[in-house]
Amino acid sequence: MLDVVRLRVLEAVARHGSVTLAARELHYSQPSVSHHLARLEAETGAKLVQRVGRGIRLTDAGRLLADRAAEVIGRLDAASAELAAHVGLRAGRVRLAAFPSALGTFVPEAAVRLARRHPGLDLSLIEAEPPEALEMLRAGLVDAAVVFEYPASGPRADADVRPTPLFDDPTFLVSPLDPLPGGPVASAGDGVASAGGGVAAYAGSKWIAGCDQCRSHLLDLCAEAGFTPAIAFTTDDYVAVQAMVAAGLGVTVLPRLALAAHRHPGVRVTPIPTARRVLAATYGEPPDPPATTALLHALTETTTPADP
Repeated sequence: MLDVVRLRVLEAVARHGSVTLAARELHYSQPSVSHHLARLEAETGAKLVQRVGRGIRLTDAGRLLADRAAEVIGRLDAASAELAAHVGLRAGRVRLAAFPSALGTFVPEAAVRLARRHPGLDLSLIEAEPPEALEMLRAGLVDAAVVFEYPASGPRADADVRPTPLFDDPTFLVSPLDPLPGGPVASAGDGVASAGGGVAAYAGSKWIAGCDQCRSHLLDLCAEAGFTPAIAFTTDDYVAVQAMVAAGLGVTVLPRLALAAHRHPGVRVTPIPTARRVLAATYGEPPDPPATTALLHALTETTTPADP
């Protein structure tokens, strides 16, 4: 009998045309993927893949089996969803990928709500930034993904990704308590600063950028204020970012969730009138499986943290 895990490996290699990308999607090491392929060839008695330069390609037999594997895996996943509906969420699992500051703030509250309503349902949480979370969602590795997007991002390219809006997450200018070289002599002030006013006050300072999406948002804000930021450091760790700001190494912008998850005592935060959208995404045609629907309800009912 063919091993389902190895069929999943072959199907992933067929879709990506790469052992490296298949390993990344399945969260396996490359040697593990190669081992599964070799074992599948031994089980079938057929040559399924062949080396081409530094890569691989499927043989005719490999493509035939990969096509059948996709059908088998799809039917197994459908059966799992139908069974979850049949037992009325008394058992089963649901998998959620979410970015770090979501896991550090409102997602645990949603997890508690879900557990109280469906104590037999097993929730798995996976930390992933939005691009990786959406890749996992499309690959069927998670059932839902908490992601964010900025207004300038434009419409999502994949129409099969179905977003459920959760809330808007405001942005704050984060600066050290002591004045920076090239920055304003006085503090940026309390209250809401204009995007240009608050950011432009630090046009001559060094800046700290975050993940790719956050970096793009920072560049857009600074361009709106009429300057290009001198980015001295880049990290998506919001704890490290605030530590660097407190040490006087630069300034940054952070969303409310990051500051709610961790607030360094040595930084000053000033609201600026821009925000990112936080969404819960599912994939494929509706309706969602009952467990996923229950998770979405729990996420939409959670409360957002207060401004820092």
